[in-house]
Amino acid sequence: MTIEIRPAVASDAAQIHAFITELAVYERAAHEVIASAEDVARTLFAEQAPAKALMCLLDGKPIGYAVYFYSYSTWLGKNGIYLEDLYITPEQRGIGAGRDLLRHLAQEAVANGCGRLEWSVLDWNTPAIDFYKSIGARPQDEWVRYRMAGDALLNFAQGRR
Repeated sequence: MTIEIRPAVASDAAQIHAFITELAVYERAAHEVIASAEDVARTLFAEQAPAKALMCLLDGKPIGYAVYFYSYSTWLGKNGIYLEDLYITPEQRGIGAGRDLLRHLAQEAVANGCGRLEWSVLDWNTPAIDFYKSIGARPQDEWVRYRMAGDALLNFAQGRR
């Protein structure tokens, strides 16, 4: 059994989209996925795309992915990596694939002089929270994440709020 982590390429877009949908179902938000495989291909693999993706394979078969981008910390004066998605298929969880994906990202962060690797997790996702704590990650409980999207974003941008 061999786990391989490699950079995603445009031909992975349909598989990444399928994994995105599986992740959304797990996170009880399937209704929020409006992106198509074509959207993933067009935006994630554009020439100057801000995000990157990794594929996780088991004996050559895709079993998961990660999508991430570089961020910046004004307090540290360093870049960081923000992990947008990390997903391993349910039947392959527990074999170390998620740990390998996170370690790959941690190694990229260290190699590029980043000051942090961070992500968000749903507060009810106890298996993920327990896993993250087991590898040394700590919650940032004092911060509340905000989001502006859809009509709220459009209305604000157009001065209607």
